[in-house]
Amino acid sequence: MMMESTVKWNGQMAFTGVSDSGHEVRMDASGEVGGENTGSRPTELLLHGVAGCTGIDIISILKKMKLEPISFHMEVKGDRADEHPKRFTNIHILYALEGDLPEDKVVRAIQLSKDKYCSVAHSLNAEITAGYSINGSKEILI
Repeated sequence: MMMESTVKWNGQMAFTGVSDSGHEVRMDASGEVGGENTGSRPTELLLHGVAGCTGIDIISILKKMKLEPISFHMEVKGDRADEHPKRFTNIHILYALEGDLPEDKVVRAIQLSKDKYCSVAHSLNAEITAGYSINGSKEILI
């Protein structure tokens, strides 16, 4: 399956990408490197992408288990190498869910996404770790 995106330069360090689905994303660099800070950094979008991909998987898996969170958010942290290309070496995602959710089912959904289904995570050359919190509990690492 081929996916395509068109990315257009808007001057300075700004670019606009349009995906197959027709959605637009603006990217830019900080002022320190010649940008005008009018959009997300591509590296920020990468962190959003891995969180969004696993989040979609987790919701899908939980729904198949007849479970639905009341609320769900993710906190994503990425460590980058000091030397160019300054790739992400480690990415950690905290999945914070609220609702009547059995812990074993939440863990299973996270593991299935991270280890099997999330194409974004599997496209990266970074160690990806995860933890979770249910109903405000302290983070538990997987």
